[in-house]
Amino acid sequence: MDDTERTHRLRDLRASVTALLAGEDDWIAALATVVCEVHHALPYSHWTGVYRTIAPELLAIGPYQGGHGCTRIPFSRGVCGAAARTRTTQLVPDVHAFPDHIACSSSTRSEIVVPVLSPSGAVLAVLDLDSDLPDAFDRADQEALEAICDQLGRQFPLGELGAHHR
Repeated sequence: MDDTERTHRLRDLRASVTALLAGEDDWIAALATVVCEVHHALPYSHWTGVYRTIAPELLAIGPYQGGHGCTRIPFSRGVCGAAARTRTTQLVPDVHAFPDHIACSSSTRSEIVVPVLSPSGAVLAVLDLDSDLPDAFDRADQEALEAICDQLGRQFPLGELGAHHR
């Protein structure tokens, strides 16, 4: 995929997510929608999913597309844990060079994980994309995914807790 096509896909993805989340008030429905849209917009991602914060320093699998994912990931482990722990995007061109990478799939070569933060900075979830291609994700992907995750964090500032109290 050339840069122009990627730019158009990412622009269309952001617009689509914004339209689909308009008026949505259910956290899980929003996560499932985002995962589906992202997965189908980015053909270089073979696995797209969300890990939700379910306890202090612990993520659990949420909606995803692709093969099975890891069920639980502590903030202290892997790329997802690093994104949650540092509250920053992890753009990993070669997962084999990442210390303590958790291999849910042996075919994964590169990964990007973006935290979903509440306005107060709490980690609500992380959006995880894996690719069978080396160096599949770039800064344009990062910017688009960060904007989507920012939208989720602003729209659902209590994340899963808010879904139970609406």
